[in-house]
Amino acid sequence: MKIVVIDGQGGSLGKIIVTQLKKYIPGIKVHAIGTNSIATLAMRKAGADYCASGENPVIVACEDADIIIGPMGIIAADSLLGEITPAMANAIGKSKAHKILIPVSKCKITVAGVQDLPYNTYIDLAVENIKMLIESENDR
Repeated sequence: MKIVVIDGQGGSLGKIIVTQLKKYIPGIKVHAIGTNSIATLAMRKAGADYCASGENPVIVACEDADIIIGPMGIIAADSLLGEITPAMANAIGKSKAHKILIPVSKCKITVAGVQDLPYNTYIDLAVENIKMLIESENDR
């Protein structure tokens, strides 16, 4: 199963996601794609197995990803202070991958009914979702 973590700016959210995935899902291989080299480096230090930066790696990684996880803004062109290009948002949106999006107030996207929770709570919920997806895939 190909799991792609996409993050930008300083990569702090991506770093936490990678750390939690590696901690709670033993043996998982994580593809970390940063919109910039700082974000990529943060995720690499957290233990990501494969790392790359920029628009084309996002596009290529999304083609055959099974799960894409990142801040909600990764599906909106020009979000994350302009780091998400229209091509990135399009590739993520068109991907057949299951998308797990973390609500982040900086993205200026609000989902009605979603509570304002700390990052770690959202990430714990996301990791649980990924575990369930992997288990259901293994049961097939």
